[in-house]
Amino acid sequence: MHTEKSTPLSAAQIPVYIGMMSGTSLDGVDGVLVRLPVTQGDTMELLASAYIPFSEELRRQALQLQQPGENEIHHEALLANALAHSYTTCTSALLSNYPHLAVRAIGVHGQTIRHRPELGFTRQTNNPALLAELTSIDVIADFRSRDVAAGGQGAPLVPAFHRAIFGHSGQCRVVVNIGGISNISILAADGATTGFDTGPGNVLMDYWIQKHQGVSYDADGAWAALGQVNEALLSRLMSESFLLLPPPKSTGRDLFHADWLQRHLQQFSSMNAVDVQATLCAFTAHSLALAIMSNVPQTEMVYVCGGGAYNATLMRMLQGALRAEASDAEVQSTAQLGVAPEHVEALAFAWLAQQFCLRQAGNLPEVTGAKGLRILGALYPA
Repeated sequence: MHTEKSTPLSAAQIPVYIGMMSGTSLDGVDGVLVRLPVTQGDTMELLASAYIPFSEELRRQALQLQQPGENEIHHEALLANALAHSYTTCTSALLSNYPHLAVRAIGVHGQTIRHRPELGFTRQTNNPALLAELTSIDVIADFRSRDVAAGGQGAPLVPAFHRAIFGHSGQCRVVVNIGGISNISILAADGATTGFDTGPGNVLMDYWIQKHQGVSYDADGAWAALGQVNEALLSRLMSESFLLLPPPKSTGRDLFHADWLQRHLQQFSSMNAVDVQATLCAFTAHSLALAIMSNVPQTEMVYVCGGGAYNATLMRMLQGALRAEASDAEVQSTAQLGVAPEHVEALAFAWLAQQFCLRQAGNLPEVTGAKGLRILGALYPA
């Protein structure tokens, strides 16, 4: 058999994609403008990044739709339109220094309002047709439903991308994404890749500090650092059955929400609010450590992305929880690998858009439990 070695493309020839992600933290849109490798030897080049915060009204609308309510179809349609305008604003910001750059496609996740793969559906609110109309760029959206249709969880979708940019031959690595919900990608030394949702990331901590401090998140984990972890409450939180389910598995606000937390707090009504925050931070750390040590105790490095990477208290607790399980794994930010934590998920959806355009699979059945490899997404032409 004769094979020809591929010739790396020049930078001008490498396609440019936009990726955008708005996650369960409901804080805003992260976007990237990136040249993505096509052939071996090409390199990924981040051209621009942007963050567009959600207005309080948009965030309220999105939170309202996390639970059943009156006139949901109407409210979801309005939210979808508002999101499309936020995504358009993000696109304009990304292209502000590249007004004549040809973008192959926008990969946009949308805003998850229901995730029930056990019932055969997942719902990411978005109006990609409006986004294509406003930007005059092809839009690829609705990445999760095809995997769910094939019997999968539809999540997490990032492990294949994590393998592509973070995998290291001969070293076992775990990439931890801490957004509203936490998930891990296990990048084995032999090239095998698995992953799953582990439980809450910031979602419960964000709810608690909003309720008691009137701010949307605990910057750097500063408030949690002032509290004391209540071991009895931590043990109760860690008894959640989802944590012990074998993968593939995924979760979201459908499980980890305010009512779930309040039920667990009923026997702890005299606790100081700051101690609850410290315990919630420990819960995220210990649930991640449990997932890592139960599935890949030989992990050598743990790289954290998402907003949780900027929570020093959480990072310290995660390292401590792993040490308590006799793990030698070091916890670091993906910045140590040259990718800022806040860019990883947006880059992943740019990559998934490219996979769609190349008609290549975007899922990993060993991660999601789908019946096989599937091309993910739907095209909305400009």
